[in-house]
Amino acid sequence: MSINELVRALSAAPCEGGGVNLEDLVRLRRARDAMDRDYAEPLDVPALARMALMSPGHFSRSFRAAFGETPYSYLMTRRIERAKALLRRGDLSVTEVCFAVGCTSLGSFSARFTELVGESPSAYRARRHDDGAAIPPCYAKLYTRPVRNGEAKLPPRS
Repeated sequence: MSINELVRALSAAPCEGGGVNLEDLVRLRRARDAMDRDYAEPLDVPALARMALMSPGHFSRSFRAAFGETPYSYLMTRRIERAKALLRRGDLSVTEVCFAVGCTSLGSFSARFTELVGESPSAYRARRHDDGAAIPPCYAKLYTRPVRNGEAKLPPRS
């Protein structure tokens, strides 16, 4: 079997677990890379689906099968991740950070931030972040990444 035949066979076959073929996976990664790069732009599922050359419904189903979460959830996680970095700097208000990361509603931004991080954006901004100052950014990113799917730890009840 030649390399070209092998690539065609792999492109036509579904990947394990997700049912997403290799060609679709390449397109999905292109859209995911756009979300990582252009998170502050007004992105929606139809625009992302066009980037991936798919219908919006097929794009959403395929994205979830390939990456384990919806496109909206992935995009919001990227936005919250960037918002955390801006809030740690402390020179922008919560409203300014909300708009800087591409959110259009302060209420929705605050609710999603609180859901993923476990505290409100203003509480996060007000808290000291000196502990992580000596940690290299590549390691800090691992520990400050927002937790998806509502897994943030709630503060203990008193």
